[in-house]
Amino acid sequence: MKALYQLLAVSVLAATAGSVMAADETIVTDEGVAEFSFFKPAAVRAEVGTTGYGGAISWNANPYVGVTLGYNGGDISWTDDLSINGTKYDLDMDNNLTYLNAEIRPWANWFYMAAGVAYIDNDYDLSRRIGSGETLSIDNNDYQLATGATEGRVNGKLSYKNNIAPYVGLGFSPAITNRWGVFGEIGAYYNGNPTVDLTATGLAPVEGSPSVGTAIENEERKIREDNKYEWFPVAKLGVSFRF
Repeated sequence: MKALYQLLAVSVLAATAGSVMAADETIVTDEGVAEFSFFKPAAVRAEVGTTGYGGAISWNANPYVGVTLGYNGGDISWTDDLSINGTKYDLDMDNNLTYLNAEIRPWANWFYMAAGVAYIDNDYDLSRRIGSGETLSIDNNDYQLATGATEGRVNGKLSYKNNIAPYVGLGFSPAITNRWGVFGEIGAYYNGNPTVDLTATGLAPVEGSPSVGTAIENEERKIREDNKYEWFPVAKLGVSFRF
């Protein structure tokens, strides 16, 4: 299924590129005039950010409209922890995202607006541990080490799996020379709520708190239903090379 989505994205890109005039184009940039051919990519770029690291290829139909196909992956994490419903977890990310964007440059300069779709297959491993004398919050309730336990833990997995998600973003891509440039982009995918699975070991409720099992179930349900987890944020930087 993953390969099918990626093949579909490539096919759409090919059809889009084939629909424009397959001849040399003259593009006026801030640095002057540059020419390229539609028989090869107009530009390639390397990028890194909240969706991992990877690269993309771009075609520009004219100075105002372009299309970009890219991939981000890897286990890069922009932070070592993640706060979910009041509980701070240690975070380990596994990114897998293929995207296809249209980029609109309303003033034919370095500023652009992006809109597109992505196939997202991201996993987040979550963990939290406590020792003697410490407490852990689950669903805004406190828990401590169970009798006889030497360590208390909550482990889990949060996943955005097999989703086609729409995207909107804003970016800048100033040229350094007539071939090299830099870019940055921020945006968000509307991905829907993730699936989540949490397990707890070695924990017991502090007086007044519900059972560990009840707190875990409530925490999972709130993550699945909370609107703030429907949006998947994007922030990335990179360098580009124009042919």
